[in-house]
Amino acid sequence: MKKLYEKNEQAFAIVWIVVYCVLLSLAYPLNEKIGIEYSASAIFCILQTIILFTFIQKNNLQKQYGLCKSPVPARRFLYYVPLFIIATGNLWNGVAVNYSLSGAVCRIACMLCVGFLEEVIFRGFLFKAMEKDSIKSAIIVSSVTFGIGHIVNLFNGSGMDLVNNLCQICFAIAVGFLFVTIFYRGGSLFPCIIAHSAINTLSIFGNKTDITMEKHLVYIFILIFITIAYNLILTRTLPKNQWENTNDTRNK
Repeated sequence: MKKLYEKNEQAFAIVWIVVYCVLLSLAYPLNEKIGIEYSASAIFCILQTIILFTFIQKNNLQKQYGLCKSPVPARRFLYYVPLFIIATGNLWNGVAVNYSLSGAVCRIACMLCVGFLEEVIFRGFLFKAMEKDSIKSAIIVSSVTFGIGHIVNLFNGSGMDLVNNLCQICFAIAVGFLFVTIFYRGGSLFPCIIAHSAINTLSIFGNKTDITMEKHLVYIFILIFITIAYNLILTRTLPKNQWENTNDTRNK
């Protein structure tokens, strides 16, 4: 793994994206065979989290991939209040218990790890590998790839329908751009990991009964609007990151 990383960071990122998507897809039929919702998914995600965290720590890459405190004060990010609003979007229709105790525990464990894995893979490995050549391309590709990657939920046995999947993709792309901004301008991936994990985990307790398609689309529209507005505010108010300054100097 280290040899591939040292040889080609982009290839390393792509390999991890493929591995992650394949394992999650394979987990769904295994969950049914085991008989406990998200049991195999949780195991796969926990193992990947341990492997990636160990790799980053062993090679002293914590600062490289934002596993550190941001040097930018929280007030410059509006104390992350918009992130809290976005994270609670799944609870706007109320709270409900949608899974058995064992299923809920497995899904919570899975969703917490997914927040870490997807942020490290897409905002960490992929973005940092590409930003050396082009910041704009890195931002666009890492964000759009992250969003479109959710299309696997249409085919992996999760049961998601086309309309909900398209809504998820659009929201994920908007969130992808926001998280890249937070990481790129703030230097820390922790806010993104926490918010991402919260979005996923709180979806477990969202009330899905009596919610019409129209209401669902309104919720998605509001969430995307808040996400885009917050992103625009941050790009206009936050100081340029030292990565950008270094890249600008290199391109002159």
